[in-house]
Amino acid sequence: MKKNVAFPSAGLSLAGILYTPDSHTGAPLPAVVVSHPAGGVKEQTASIYAERLAREGYAALVFDAAYQGESEGTPRGLENPFQRAEDVRAAVTYLTTRDDIDPARIGALGICASGGYVPFAAQTDHRIKAVATVSGADVGDLFRRGLGRTQGPEVLQGLLDQAGVLRTAEAKGEAPTMQNWVPESPEGMPEGSLYREGSEYYYTERGYHCRSNTGWVLRSIDQIAQYDSYAMVRLISPRPLLMIVGSEADTGYFSREAIEQADEPKELFVIDGATHVDLYDKDEYVTPALAKLTAFFADNLAA
Repeated sequence: MKKNVAFPSAGLSLAGILYTPDSHTGAPLPAVVVSHPAGGVKEQTASIYAERLAREGYAALVFDAAYQGESEGTPRGLENPFQRAEDVRAAVTYLTTRDDIDPARIGALGICASGGYVPFAAQTDHRIKAVATVSGADVGDLFRRGLGRTQGPEVLQGLLDQAGVLRTAEAKGEAPTMQNWVPESPEGMPEGSLYREGSEYYYTERGYHCRSNTGWVLRSIDQIAQYDSYAMVRLISPRPLLMIVGSEADTGYFSREAIEQADEPKELFVIDGATHVDLYDKDEYVTPALAKLTAFFADNLAA
């Protein structure tokens, strides 16, 4: 079953979908917050994972981040990592207020950029009892150093100069300047790369949604640049951390390094042959990821 819901986050109303098992009889359920990728919306990969977790006996809450999708907030498309983490905490808060949810059995799952936002939120929110990621990425590191850390520091400095100019322009009444998360065409992009596969996902029938990937506000960079998903990842312990990554993902170093920094209990689970975006929706990779997630949450959200 699924139900449209809404809940507050820092004064904004977030639009969500709560998935629950069809066989639910009324006893309080364990629950998982599922947070979507940067540029995504709740109806895409987040709902694939949430719906299948509900089949396994969990309530699963997906939602649109503030400033995005059907949630409130202007300018539209703002990507503020600290707000994204606050949205995760707000989702947990909402679940704790529901009579059909067991507040002592709440976990969280983040996909792509939310694979950074969810651990960041969980570092200080002890209500999150089990933390999992799929194709996790740190957007702060990504913008500071580029994918694969091939970007020179002058690129970020130029973007920060531009962010200041854009803030002033907005204050004078100009519309926000927008930037695509991924190129509209994959032409010229390396096979299997995040940006090529992102284009093939978001701009085709495979993953297209009218409210998704409509661009991000370019001056968000001055909020993104100082954000670090995993700097304090050790604070998650003694709660468990599971990070799932494809063996072919060009973002895999984020999860590998985060697991190295984290304290026990922790696990890096590698799905052979999968790229970053394969884990969004391709059944041959999503199925083993969900099997691992189901076992992880069963072990750590038990009554």
